[in-house]
Amino acid sequence: MRGVRGAITARENSKNEIIKVTKNLLSRMIETNQINKKEIVSIIFTATDDLDREYPAVAARKLGYEEVPLMCYQELNINNSLKKCIRTMVYINRNCSLENINHVYLKKAKNLRNDLGALEWSEIAPSIGDKKAITTIAAVWV
Repeated sequence: MRGVRGAITARENSKNEIIKVTKNLLSRMIETNQINKKEIVSIIFTATDDLDREYPAVAARKLGYEEVPLMCYQELNINNSLKKCIRTMVYINRNCSLENINHVYLKKAKNLRNDLGALEWSEIAPSIGDKKAITTIAAVWV
């Protein structure tokens, strides 16, 4: 089993915005990691305390993940932490190396994992010969 991490920020605390950004995050995570619906074991969501108009899990249901166990929690309220942020962990039933998992951080949440975007494209491109891998990395960095 592997866990795929992701996070995204919302512009405002509204039902539509929470669903929209969560659907965007999940879709990108699933596409980037080529996750088959049958591989998903469960999904955990957290949201900061300033996002309370809707459960992020509603977005997963709207994407068709009706059979997948989902849980929502409130993120710890740490001083100076990122506001209006939804984080998720998608657990997948896959036997692969950790290097084959691509975590996805979008919008202001990119700042949570500066290490993922710290390298310049020119630093990694020569070491990647696989076109699929290049596409995957580019999708994460967009």
